Amino acid sequence: MKDFWNKRYKREDFVYGITPNAFFKQFIDTHKPGKILLPADGEGRNGVYAAYNGWEVDAFDYSEEAKKKAIRLADKYDVQLNYTVEDFESVTFPENHYDAVALVYAHMPSDTRRKIHRKLIKSLKKGGMLILEAFSKEQMNYSSGGPKNIDMLYNPEDLKKDFERLDITYLEQMTIHLDEGEHHQGEGNVIRLIAEKSK
Repeated sequence: MKDFWNKRYKREDFVYGITPNAFFKQFIDTHKPGKILLPADGEGRNGVYAAYNGWEVDAFDYSEEAKKKAIRLADKYDVQLNYTVEDFESVTFPENHYDAVALVYAHMPSDTRRKIHRKLIKSLKKGGMLILEAFSKEQMNYSSGGPKNIDMLYNPEDLKKDFERLDITYLEQMTIHLDEGEHHQGEGNVIRLIAEKSK
């Protein structure tokens, strides 16, 4: 799988574009900057947007080619990213450290997902926010992108359970029109979530 992503990101152009995800952008535009973690940040479109708007950004992906593209994009906008090459199985996070965590199409097998989500909850400060946009299991009926393995797709019930220690303030499954580079194009079914660590 790592070879797959390195091959995809090795292209000169930005596979998912350079503009941030719309749901993520809305969050950044309406919240005071702080420290934010972006797992699976790919080519850096979301991390760079956050940094440009005053956030202190930690990001990672397990593709070396993704990191190269992200640093190139950060240089273009004259911002700093703390971007590392990590995989979900071995990555560790500092506890009670982040004001926000953003998971934007960070798909992984269900057993890994549950472990990572628990780690991410611990990484948030009290009052910290978690934002997520990901393909739902119904995305199997669409051709606009995402994993073709249903175990790597999400449903609201699983996310409610994963984040039961947080106060979920927004959770919705919907069909949207995707326009995020070559591989996220057309109608797709996604889940959007915002939650807060209140204790």
